Amino acid sequence: MPVSPPKNLRKLIENGVFSNESDVLKQFMAELATEKRLEKGEVLFEQGDPGETLYAIGSGTLEFSVLSPDGRKLILDVMNKGAIFGEIALFSPGPRTATVIALEAATVWGVKNTDVLASLRERPELGVDMIQLAGRRMRWMGQQLRDQVFLPLTMRLAQKILYLAMHNGTHDNVLKLSQAELAEFVGVSRESVSKTLAIWKREGVIDLSRGSLRILEKENLEKIAASEII
Repeated sequence: MPVSPPKNLRKLIENGVFSNESDVLKQFMAELATEKRLEKGEVLFEQGDPGETLYAIGSGTLEFSVLSPDGRKLILDVMNKGAIFGEIALFSPGPRTATVIALEAATVWGVKNTDVLASLRERPELGVDMIQLAGRRMRWMGQQLRDQVFLPLTMRLAQKILYLAMHNGTHDNVLKLSQAELAEFVGVSRESVSKTLAIWKREGVIDLSRGSLRILEKENLEKIAASEII
């Protein structure tokens, strides 16, 4: 039997993909959500698995990754409480495009495509909101793809470091990731990441230690993220 959504699920729904949507649509999605609990190291789904569910993270931390054709792992993101993912499967069920694993015990709330369609038959007026939501997400994903293809390594790496420091770092701008893990995030070799980080260290933008990175000059790193030239 589905678990009734907690009172704070509405706050999760209001984040991410639904932040600019109507209150009616947010409540609609919250009413359809069911809970799933994950142990540390448990896989929520793997790349290629059939999928039809959108998820909101209620607690814990999840890692998102893909495998390249030659078997290399690329970490796409690490998400925490409040993040929403799986929009593609909600609008168009099909093979999952990434693998999701719990880095610690976690709780997620899922909304299935079949439940949404069944409910839309009773509330067809929300269909327009759902179509508009899908269009906005398609534009956003298109921009992400263009950035990955056309932006130079320096910009992509700076953007990723700033993003991870904001969402998963510590209060003193320390990001606890190895250079190999950063390379997996950006989709390049460890050597390429190491060379770039070494330059930034010499320029005083960052500091490096084993398994971690500290941002020393955030403004300069933001300039790199916006342009190749400081």
